[in-house]
Amino acid sequence: MGSGSIRPSGGALFRGVLSATGAKRGTFSDVPTTFSAFTASVPARPSTSPGAPDALDASGTSGPAGAAGASRAAGAAGRAAVRRGRSLRAAAALAVSGLLASPLLAGTAYADQKDPKAPAPPAKMSRIGGDRLGTPGVQVQLKPGAPKLPGPDALTARSWIISDAASGKVLAAKNPHWQLAPASTLKMLFADTVLPKFPKNQKHTVKPADLAGMGVGSSLVGIKENLTYTVHDLWLGVFLRSGNDAVHTLSAMNGGTKATVTQMQRHAKELNANDTHVVTPDGYDAPGQVSSAYDLSLFARAGLRNADFREYCSTASAQFPGDKGKDGKRATFGIQNTNRLLSGDYDIKPYPGIAGVKNGSTTNAGSTFTGMAQRGDRKLLVTVMHPEKAVHNEAYREAAKLLDWGFAAADKVEPVGRLVGPRSEDDGTGAVSAQGKRHKGGQGSTQAALDSTGSGGTWTAVGITGGAVVVLGAVALVVRRRRAAK
Repeated sequence: MGSGSIRPSGGALFRGVLSATGAKRGTFSDVPTTFSAFTASVPARPSTSPGAPDALDASGTSGPAGAAGASRAAGAAGRAAVRRGRSLRAAAALAVSGLLASPLLAGTAYADQKDPKAPAPPAKMSRIGGDRLGTPGVQVQLKPGAPKLPGPDALTARSWIISDAASGKVLAAKNPHWQLAPASTLKMLFADTVLPKFPKNQKHTVKPADLAGMGVGSSLVGIKENLTYTVHDLWLGVFLRSGNDAVHTLSAMNGGTKATVTQMQRHAKELNANDTHVVTPDGYDAPGQVSSAYDLSLFARAGLRNADFREYCSTASAQFPGDKGKDGKRATFGIQNTNRLLSGDYDIKPYPGIAGVKNGSTTNAGSTFTGMAQRGDRKLLVTVMHPEKAVHNEAYREAAKLLDWGFAAADKVEPVGRLVGPRSEDDGTGAVSAQGKRHKGGQGSTQAALDSTGSGGTWTAVGITGGAVVVLGAVALVVRRRRAAK
């Protein structure tokens, strides 16, 4: 989600078929950041107790008196170290070697070295899906021969999780239950809630009231008042362009924004997504609106059980209805999915085997992304929230690194938790251990849905993206040859 309306898309394609309209050459930039009136303050690192002094004050090194004490202490420590000499260094070396050799530290939790000004995760978080998922820091349990997880310089996101989409086993995670602003990845919950309610061919004529209440700078697909759209059109606008105008139109059809938010919150509870608090249906920044990498993965996993959800989230590009011409006929324009691992960008290629799901970007959330990819029979789900590294398309880069690692490590790690099923299929709270029993067939039904094929199947994205890339490459080649001939 971001600010500004879309511009006409270049290389408009649908399932790899070139649009009949002329396509302008060029690339697609990120959906711009949304700037809202609400600005979240950066949370301070928690104190050990209410009103407790900071670490420097507590250690007596803050202020002039503290500085003098620190200087004396440092001098004494230095003299002691000199006296101990080699014995101290030898003892330290032995201690370090013992720690490195200890099986207790082989693939357990570790804290990232990060900017001290960056917010810290809460000391206590939800433990749904396993105790380790509520522990701050990176959680991974490597078996012998497992590839090393990328380090904190490569994975800068405040929160992330990578899991097996079918079984729900969590391969690795970092602060997955940290409640953060979700941006447009919250639209996955919107789709889970509203998508089953209306047939794809149902038509709706947009009223001015349908588009009321959108946040300033919202990302738009280009819906116009007094024009008619099918439900299919509207969902393409939601998934491809993260259009808040499409979300608000569907919410109006669903009884209004307030009713839709209430239903979304209820559905989140049914999915055991207890980190999520819904304020807006489109993910636009709002006070108190939060979700987590764990919950976003639950939303994606639930949505992928729906064939229509799978079709929309895996569509790389499509044609969208425009204005009426003088002859009364509707024109169309091309829209391309803003998921850069699906559609690509000038500095990043589509990820092999990608099949959706949803991206987002706002002031408070930074960049967020949930993606699904397949290699062979393996299907992995990844969520990344708020990378600290200020690099273009960084959320996608870090998601791709996690997917690469996950495909290489899937059989060489012990799961550190699991994605729980809905309350109707799980234990009612989701508060079970990572090695918990198999419940009522929730895993089986998810597996069956993910294995489905045919039109709209999850893994049609591979063909869609591949076809789009091939045709785009052919178009670019023709353009270059024409320019060379001039």
